[in-house]
Amino acid sequence: MTASWTPTARETTSLQRHGHTQSFSRVDAMWPWLADRYGTITALDAPHASHPEQFSFGELAQRIATAAAAFEAKGVRENDVVALFSENSPRWLVADQALMRCGAADAVRGASAPVEELRYILDDSKATALVVQNADLWRRLALTPEQRTRLKVVVQLEGDPVDELTGWDALLASAVGLAPLQRSQDLAGAASPVATILYTSGTTGQPKGVPLTHANLLHQIRSLACVAYPKPGDPVLSVLPIWHAYERSASYYFLSCACTQSYTTIKQLKKDLPRVQPIAMATVPRLWESVQAGFEEVVKTFPPSRQRLLRSALSNSSAQRQALRRANDLMLEPVSWVGRFQAAGVACLRWPLHALASALLWPKVRRQLSGGQLAYPISGGGAIAPHIDAFFEAVGIELLVGYGLTETSPVISCRRPWHNIRGSSGLPLPGTEFRVVDPESGVPLGFRQRGRVLVRGPQVMGGYWGKPEATAKVLDADGWFDTGDLGMLLADGSVALTGRAKDTIVLSSGENIEPGPLEDVLVASPLIEQVMLVGQDERQLAALIVPRAEVIVDWAREQGLNLAHDLGGKPGDQALLRLLMQECNRLLKQRVGARGDERLAGVVLVDPFTIDNGLLTQTLKQRRDRITARDHARIRGMYNR
Repeated sequence: MTASWTPTARETTSLQRHGHTQSFSRVDAMWPWLADRYGTITALDAPHASHPEQFSFGELAQRIATAAAAFEAKGVRENDVVALFSENSPRWLVADQALMRCGAADAVRGASAPVEELRYILDDSKATALVVQNADLWRRLALTPEQRTRLKVVVQLEGDPVDELTGWDALLASAVGLAPLQRSQDLAGAASPVATILYTSGTTGQPKGVPLTHANLLHQIRSLACVAYPKPGDPVLSVLPIWHAYERSASYYFLSCACTQSYTTIKQLKKDLPRVQPIAMATVPRLWESVQAGFEEVVKTFPPSRQRLLRSALSNSSAQRQALRRANDLMLEPVSWVGRFQAAGVACLRWPLHALASALLWPKVRRQLSGGQLAYPISGGGAIAPHIDAFFEAVGIELLVGYGLTETSPVISCRRPWHNIRGSSGLPLPGTEFRVVDPESGVPLGFRQRGRVLVRGPQVMGGYWGKPEATAKVLDADGWFDTGDLGMLLADGSVALTGRAKDTIVLSSGENIEPGPLEDVLVASPLIEQVMLVGQDERQLAALIVPRAEVIVDWAREQGLNLAHDLGGKPGDQALLRLLMQECNRLLKQRVGARGDERLAGVVLVDPFTIDNGLLTQTLKQRRDRITARDHARIRGMYNR
């Protein structure tokens, strides 16, 4: 059974409106086109950058052409690979597009990545030039004389250049007298050359280079119009790492729509949302979890009567929206006609109070949470926990969950605003096919049968960089890419994920447990900030819990247990751990489709998982192997070893 894109009238119209991208044979071809038609519209705004900058589309196109001429004068040639290590800024985008204009490919990573990883990328990609964010990164890299000799030029984007590096201003100045490099359509191979090499996030093992071609990226630029179609000049907020496949393709797409993109940071996001009032934003689940948690903290400061009013309104709106989804059969499980009719009645009964809250309460909440006019909050990089989805739906923010991998450029499916099935990862993008196969035999499965998810389409990579053996493991001769994810296809063609094959916990009984859905249930508890299940080759599951200390202290007091703010340290007060385990098992037992072996034999409290301590990737995914290694002693303790 194969599911593929079936165009709706609405999607066809959106694709036609975005039809100008069909004339592009390379990503960097968009800039002259945008400059000609929207030259005075602001393209980029970076108020928090080390060098705050703002460019119109006309200025941006000129800056890219100038930088391309300068890179070419420094010896960068077609088919070269240039390493680009930097965080979000207009200078990153200019360098990225200038290198494409030269016919080169950039191997990208953030400046905050471990230096060992950056050195590995520099060597693995066989880069012949290097662009670094600042002098500090250059010093930390501490390249050997042999590595330096290989580099035609090293460009420093920010600050005064050191060690005879070429500063950004000096690079641009070196193009004075040179004709701006406008070549964008006439390079050999048209849309087929490699545009960039991205390295997998490395949640397990050494990162692999993923070469993406101009054709791969142009598919995203053309196809995302099925999901969102903002107007020229509409504000877009960029908060995720720009070198990551998801943020990068989203940025290219929104800029191809002539949107105004503002760069922000996690620290500045709360202030920038009401300032920018974005129409669209690429996000990850962890961001929405933080926003919802922040809302809860604010609500706790309200008088009790106002808290009750707000929570009652939230409960009613959530129930009304869920009933409406059931009535429209927008659920993971199919709804009978009788069930749909009953749900329609519930939706009608709850509508007056929901309409009142939608007029008086939710606009104010949306302004605080998202700026007030966020029409396209596209979330990728993992599943959204059901309680987070329900909360934002209740206040009028439709989260559009997408699915993809670095190897697929990345988006292969996404929920549509007009067809938003909660719990799914949406419908395929144009030209994209899905197949679900038995994990053991590889035999294709039918709708609603769970197995390993395969995908085929124009956005899928041609193979890993210099790793034919690794390529052969995931990409077959017919172009089907093995995502490594477990899921099922719905009758409408949507894909719903149930777990990650390599995350599967196999108990000593032989039972396979997908931790993701269970962790979503647990993290919905106000007591738990983060959680990771363990239990490979054990008789039962156990949990590493990052607690919400203040909430737990109050909760424990209600249970007759008085605790200090440190909760008894790590691994935690034993009486508290028993109470927490009981609460977790209660939540797991209530889960729809719960099984008897999905219970915890123990819990311990652990320190947070963060990017800084290396336990989260840059897109906030858990590095399960590293967490297991850090907390190995506590895991053994839960199993009395």
